Amino acid sequence: MLSNNVKLAINLDLDGVYISSFNKNKKHLSYSIKKKFIILGSVHNIYEMRTKELQNVKVFFLSSIFKKNKNFLGVYKFKLLTYLSKRPIIALGGISNNNLKKLNLTNCNGFAGISFFE
Repeated sequence: MLSNNVKLAINLDLDGVYISSFNKNKKHLSYSIKKKFIILGSVHNIYEMRTKELQNVKVFFLSSIFKKNKNFLGVYKFKLLTYLSKRPIIALGGISNNNLKKLNLTNCNGFAGISFFE
């Protein structure tokens, strides 16, 4: 998986690419992409979600559900955002053993995190 460089990912014959939330570029839509190539992207709000849909992103990383930073959503705002797209959504941000059961309250398709797996 490569970040923010779709053309290089295609040339290296990778399985996919990650597009960060600040990347609004749509040039990659003109490239010929193999069928199993997957584009992942991070989003923090509905505007970024719609932008990523236009970029043909297949899976969203939605953050931050628990980590109290500038993008903090909380469980209820997170859940509301999951209803606004039919694409799979992966939860990010502050997930720990203490709040893992709260993920069942959301419509996320999975979760990811660095501190959870350390």
